[in-house]
Amino acid sequence: MSNIGEDDRVRVHAGEAGEDIYAEDGSIRSDFLAMVGAAIADRDVLFLRQHVARLHESELGDLLEAIQPDQRLALVRLLGDDFDLTALTEVDEAIRLEIVEQMPNAQIAAAIGDLDSDDAVYILEDLDHEDREEILAQLPFTERVRLRRALDYPEQSAGRRMRSEFVAVPPFWTVGQTIDYTREDADLPESFTEIFVIDPTFKLLGVVDLDRILRTKRQVRIESIMRETNHPIPAEMDQEEAAQLFEQYDLLSAAVVDDNGRLVGVLTIDDVVDVIQEEAEEDIMRLGGVGDEELSDTVTEISRSRVPWLLINLVTAFISASVISLFEATIEEVVALAILMPIVAGMGGNAGSQTMTVTVRALATRNLDIHNAWRVARREAGVGLINGVVIGCLVGLVAGFWFQDVHIGGLIATAMLINMFAAAMAGIMIPLLLDRAGADPAVSSAVFVTAITDTTGFFSFLGLATWWFLST
Repeated sequence: MSNIGEDDRVRVHAGEAGEDIYAEDGSIRSDFLAMVGAAIADRDVLFLRQHVARLHESELGDLLEAIQPDQRLALVRLLGDDFDLTALTEVDEAIRLEIVEQMPNAQIAAAIGDLDSDDAVYILEDLDHEDREEILAQLPFTERVRLRRALDYPEQSAGRRMRSEFVAVPPFWTVGQTIDYTREDADLPESFTEIFVIDPTFKLLGVVDLDRILRTKRQVRIESIMRETNHPIPAEMDQEEAAQLFEQYDLLSAAVVDDNGRLVGVLTIDDVVDVIQEEAEEDIMRLGGVGDEELSDTVTEISRSRVPWLLINLVTAFISASVISLFEATIEEVVALAILMPIVAGMGGNAGSQTMTVTVRALATRNLDIHNAWRVARREAGVGLINGVVIGCLVGLVAGFWFQDVHIGGLIATAMLINMFAAAMAGIMIPLLLDRAGADPAVSSAVFVTAITDTTGFFSFLGLATWWFLST
């Protein structure tokens, strides 16, 4: 039994109006976590229903991620039908699967029926085929057909992200008919800002904003006030491309159509914000060679995702080492070279990472393409030369003073200039070439850029040193 008393517990009002479960740093308050943990341990269902079941889905998702794994499952069981399944769209995939695998399919099916179709698809797509089919079989026919259609679209496509609930009317209806329809039909979405206009085959004809309807007389026909749909999105379009359309044209929602131009759903800004965040996180993780790793993954899963890229880095490290071995005699004669080598390679690697990060992000957002690649490459070459001169001079002065040898200073300054320039060019050209070849530059660029900067840095510094000392 927990040592948190009932008197302490009732003082927690998280989830009620005006209360906040978060501390100043954005994490969930430790006292609230303690109260929830005590309520779970004491099986205090009343407290959990009053103060946990009322939480917003995003707050409940944060709570699920903050508590211990055994507490998560106990919390879901204790809440039963009061558990908001939408919260599972706010947690890591590993946590979501951990919870749904312990829930009876009948409970999931009952909860799925109360979700928006996009949230329902988000949960169903991670389930085993057998469990998914068993859950779908328990849903009403119309809802089952909508969800199956969305699940048939490719992963990370607009069709998977769309909501199947929308309001659509024929063009010959009047404004009055449309208003009466939206008031009386109980099956319409809870919230919407646009009414789509379709023909008898569901082909999209146009759209009418709600404010336009409210400002128009009842007897006016819909076709006379509808406008052309702003950039309808093909259902099979990649979700990242769809998000770019929202960003480019400042959309709040967009119709989703199939190959025949028939309306199948609507994509809304709240879903697009999630897409933008997911894609940005994915690019950052891939640049670090950690794939789609999540905080909730196990040690084995994390290790399995990281080892392949570490092995590739190991190969490139041996290549760099082989370059060093070519100048073994020079290094034995001038020990200072061995001390200064990491500086040249390290600075080149950092410079290459800077350019590579900017390039990969520009490719992801479609701000960099074949039309402006040469201009950007020239800019980065200039930046590499300027930075090489500045950093090279600074390092050369320090090295010359350190070893009391002006030649050493001049050699490392020259090598630094060469490597900084090479790093800038590698940082932009490698992602461009990988993108043209159809590979994901976010995944592959870092390994090649690091290999080039290390190899170029070692070869230029040691090669120049060998040439200088042999010639003198």
